[in-house]
Amino acid sequence: MAFAKGYAATDASKPLEPFTFERRAPNEDDIVIDIKYSGICHSDIHQVRNEWGNAKYPMVPGHEIVGIVSAVGSGVTTFKVGDKAGVGCFVNSCTTCATRDLDLEHYMPGLVQTYNDVEADGTTPTYGGYSDSIVVKAGYALSIPDNLDFAATAPLLCAGITLYSPLKHWKAGPGKKVAVVGMGGLGHMGVKIGAALGAEVTVLSQSLSKKEDGLKLGATHYYATSDAETFKTLAGTFDLILCTVSAEIDWNAYLGLLKVDGALVLLGIPENAVPVHAFSLVPARRSIAGSMIGSIKETQEMLDFCGEHNIVSEIELIRMDQVNEAYERVLKSDVRYRFVIDAATI
Repeated sequence: MAFAKGYAATDASKPLEPFTFERRAPNEDDIVIDIKYSGICHSDIHQVRNEWGNAKYPMVPGHEIVGIVSAVGSGVTTFKVGDKAGVGCFVNSCTTCATRDLDLEHYMPGLVQTYNDVEADGTTPTYGGYSDSIVVKAGYALSIPDNLDFAATAPLLCAGITLYSPLKHWKAGPGKKVAVVGMGGLGHMGVKIGAALGAEVTVLSQSLSKKEDGLKLGATHYYATSDAETFKTLAGTFDLILCTVSAEIDWNAYLGLLKVDGALVLLGIPENAVPVHAFSLVPARRSIAGSMIGSIKETQEMLDFCGEHNIVSEIELIRMDQVNEAYERVLKSDVRYRFVIDAATI
């Protein structure tokens, strides 16, 4: 085993603090990655503060990881020392399950999260990317296109795939009208990727304060949802609505913006149940659905697509000792659009 340095949460009510811990010894199918950058996801805050009720302490958050391969196991053929590599939201899955599907592995039993979980042995804790190194099975690491800005690529490992997966599943592309609800860390990636896929993208945001950004990143239209006229003007307009916010909204009003056979897809996770009236769905055969990250296969596809279209996240680079301040700023939506930690500052 080797020692790693990072920042950890030790209690739901305490700030993250410096933490030294042991990484597991690499096996023949593992690679070791010297972490260079790690993105901050809103779900990190939920986990650290035990808002989902499943926190395991001490917890080293972070599942938007990019770095350089420093060692490879004897059985690894897909990476070599010096390669750029990434790690996303999970580091293992069930490889023997009868229901195993490489395209849907993130929805199958046996998924091992990058942090706040235990390895397949059932005892070794997983620690995430707010650290200087990680050991991971080569089959769960991603290749990073050389042309992409390294730091700004980190959020693609969660925010990028979270938007790419539903856009592909619901066949966003030329001739399709897509709305992105929320112009934040997730939403701005939906604008970029949706536009690159050829869809006509509209941003639905509470105000017009980020309109200039939205249009610059690829949106064709930008509307304020605080204006009641928006819902009259856009009634029956969209093939697909991607809701990236976790706030309580008028779900029935948003469903009214869909065409026949349109889908409203939840990516943010509201605290309370989603109340929907049957008449918001039935007369136009509309649907409401959810989507969660993507498989390793699809995540690599997303990275390659972003490489082809030179898509990265809009980021603010911070030092590791600024993480607690960054959490508070995320909660205030005071970032455009994703924080990334420079691991050299640990």
